[in-house]
Amino acid sequence: MITFKFHLLKRFGLYFAVGYYYFFSPHVRRSIVYGDQPRNRLDLYLPRNSNGLKPVVAFVTGGAWIIGYKAWGSLLGQQLSERDIIVACIDYRNFPQGSISDMVKDASCGISYICNHIAEYGGDPNRIYLMGQSAGAHIAACTLVDQVVKESGEGDSVSWSSSQINAYFGLSGGYNLLSLVDHFHSRGLYRSIFLSIMEGEESLSQFSPELVVQNPNLIHIVYRLPPIILFHGTADYSIPSDASKSFAETLQRLGGKAEVILYEGKTHTDLFLQDPMRGGTDEMFEDIVSVVLGGDSEVIGKSVARRRLVPEFMLKLAHWVSPF
Repeated sequence: MITFKFHLLKRFGLYFAVGYYYFFSPHVRRSIVYGDQPRNRLDLYLPRNSNGLKPVVAFVTGGAWIIGYKAWGSLLGQQLSERDIIVACIDYRNFPQGSISDMVKDASCGISYICNHIAEYGGDPNRIYLMGQSAGAHIAACTLVDQVVKESGEGDSVSWSSSQINAYFGLSGGYNLLSLVDHFHSRGLYRSIFLSIMEGEESLSQFSPELVVQNPNLIHIVYRLPPIILFHGTADYSIPSDASKSFAETLQRLGGKAEVILYEGKTHTDLFLQDPMRGGTDEMFEDIVSVVLGGDSEVIGKSVARRRLVPEFMLKLAHWVSPF
């Protein structure tokens, strides 16, 4: 019994350490203002080593467009910063404070701030990667496609360039809302609420990156997009992996650079939460690092097995009660 209590306290201590790191680490810059709207804030996770300019991952967190929050990216930020990568977690207005167009505007404003100011924090403005998870993957993809449309002379003036984004990482995202609205309804994100978030049924195509790139008047924008890399678990029942496969196949057919990396048996939250908390070697994490660090074999080779943060029975319990 004493041994069990010791290990339980040890596990709780490791989990608590993530929260402590977020609030008290000198390497985390919280709530940097990037715009003039509510929740226009971002968190920066900085490597301990400040020598030279660092690659940057601009991250848009998920949360069903309703409960997203920048701190949800703290585990990713901590892990990537340990590999000499700066992570910027962008907050944005959630529904009902804002609808999808507000979320896209916020994400674009946050990306603009990163592109124009990250050098002040030791980041390399020529090595910026855009990443989103779940709803954040959808928002980030919408933002990127919208940016390319603007640069093609089809929209407003721009404050950042899609050419500054080295690659887009979409984790467990959905990119064709017309094919997902009924699925979301069956999962508890009811159609009436979802359509309110997306500003009506008539706007679903506008906020479906997979459909926008197929618009005959906009097909040329595909060549402006950076490489698109989509990560998805095959056991994802919140957003089926076919969503990523379909988007990648569409981009490939139109001449874009896109690929899908599937993880057998992984659910919607396994890749982003459970696997990092399990410790050991994180396959998806290493896939991201290998792309961001490119040919830096010395840094890539520093992969280490991480400590387990949460006991397995707690992860299984969380999986059982999670709506995702």
